[in-house]
Amino acid sequence: MTDLSVSVVLFYKNVEEIKRLVDCVLDTSLKVKLYLIDNSSTCDFISLSEIDDRIQYVCNQANLGFGKAHNIAIKESIQQNIPYHLVLNPDIYFEKGVLERIFNYMEQNQDVGNLMPLVLYPNGEIQFLCKLLPTPADLIIRRFVPFKILTRKMDEQYELRWTGYNKIMNVPSLSGCFMFLRVNALKQVGLFDENFFLYLEDIDLNRRIHLMYKTVFYPNVKIFHKFDKASYKNHKALMIHIRSAIYYFNKWGWVFDKERKRINQDFIRNYS
Repeated sequence: MTDLSVSVVLFYKNVEEIKRLVDCVLDTSLKVKLYLIDNSSTCDFISLSEIDDRIQYVCNQANLGFGKAHNIAIKESIQQNIPYHLVLNPDIYFEKGVLERIFNYMEQNQDVGNLMPLVLYPNGEIQFLCKLLPTPADLIIRRFVPFKILTRKMDEQYELRWTGYNKIMNVPSLSGCFMFLRVNALKQVGLFDENFFLYLEDIDLNRRIHLMYKTVFYPNVKIFHKFDKASYKNHKALMIHIRSAIYYFNKWGWVFDKERKRINQDFIRNYS
């Protein structure tokens, strides 16, 4: 019986970076299956499948997008009745024992549908990846308004910096760089919405899970994340980000989203 399936979506990434992540995933006492889902057209990573028989390599020969590619592996996890599925970014790495500690926490807390550990930059600084559910202003002002006093104040609230990132919390929005998912929760709420090509699909999925399960920030273990922020550097990525934001707010509500207001207020009240 496999304890955990893991999927990593590749798109013209550095081979050595991927090998480091593969080593982290496979260096565990858990019974794991690792899906490498290649969205590039060249299938350059096929040699990685020869490293270990726990690796399954899938070359799509086209860029399907983040969520649609991860769904390939998640659907197999559901068919095989694997209890947990981990969505990972390729620029993640962590120490031995991290997966076991998270697995044990999930086993002991059956009401948790998704978990993200403490995420650090390679230099050890905290990445503030716990968030409230976004309003249009949160995304627009923080991205395009050049007044640092205003954006710092918004970051303090929206990124939950005021919490200290030092306690276990049930967070409305968790990053898609590391999503330790309960497969039974996915059976209930669905998989990644494939109408998102890239960006905000993690917010959308976590929101659906949060309505039925806890979505937990777990700072008792840490991982490291390079975190390129591509949409801040690349015009094409920025346009994709904007399209995803429009789709997200069309789906959930722009100004009038009573559910968002309730969820965010509940979090602030519970942790203030």
